[in-house]
Amino acid sequence: MTSGVGAGDWAGQRVAAVRDDPGGRLALMERCYHGPYGRAPRHLPFRRAAMSFMGWQLRRGVLRPVRGERPGSPWWRAVNERILRDGCESVGLSGGLPGPASSDTAAHWLAFAERPTARTWYRAHNGSVVAAYLAHRDLAEAENETERFFMNVVLCRVLYAHALVAAPRLALGRLRPLAPFLGDPRLGMTGIFLQLSRVLPDEYPLHDSVQSSLRAEIGFGRLVDFGMIVPRMQQLYEWSARALPAPGLLDCVRDGAPVYAWPFTERHVWRPPRSPVLRAVHRLVPPPERVADGR
Repeated sequence: MTSGVGAGDWAGQRVAAVRDDPGGRLALMERCYHGPYGRAPRHLPFRRAAMSFMGWQLRRGVLRPVRGERPGSPWWRAVNERILRDGCESVGLSGGLPGPASSDTAAHWLAFAERPTARTWYRAHNGSVVAAYLAHRDLAEAENETERFFMNVVLCRVLYAHALVAAPRLALGRLRPLAPFLGDPRLGMTGIFLQLSRVLPDEYPLHDSVQSSLRAEIGFGRLVDFGMIVPRMQQLYEWSARALPAPGLLDCVRDGAPVYAWPFTERHVWRPPRSPVLRAVHRLVPPPERVADGR
């Protein structure tokens, strides 16, 4: 680390160096979990969820340079860059570079670095994700319809994964004792928000319609989306807006339908399909009455 350089500037330099290098982005994210001195055994297990999801982004090609024969996605690149920058800044601060943290989200990553738990990881990770969503809505609007739909699916799933750990009653109702295990980012079950790889092809941009993509969604991902998340969507966003905190998140949902770069008039896509399995899930884990913290 360069002496005299603030942690924020140092992080910006690290991210700029890999901006058009998707593999370099992946390596930089992994490096962050090793801490400022190359050894952080309590932090390393948390890289599992982050690296898995980022690996899917690389396979799709969304992180490729925007200029080229097969350009990447300006929106996906911006979201990924926000997570990278906040994480790098926390490494710099932990290693003694001057601060203070340049943003609340970078401060959340520093809190995770100082006390690595599932709750502090989700607050840091999802705080950066939501901040990037809110800052780059214009880039989102430029994507095609199917891409914009799945931006909302990704957001719903990462918020729900956080709720499993920090608001288990909201997330799983009477089954809430299972919630922390299912949502722990150190364990394989966090695949609940990585299941897009089983629905979407590893290509960018998407060419299939929203409806054809939904028809292709089967298995656990379908149960999570329509069985668990959709019935408690409004509560989930309201809780997340308080927990992160990110009040602007409330502009991304309306009457229980996600509306991030998505018209409210097209909210029918969020209606659960008729299915005896989904009806059984709704009976088993109905959404709770409105609660303050979801515990």
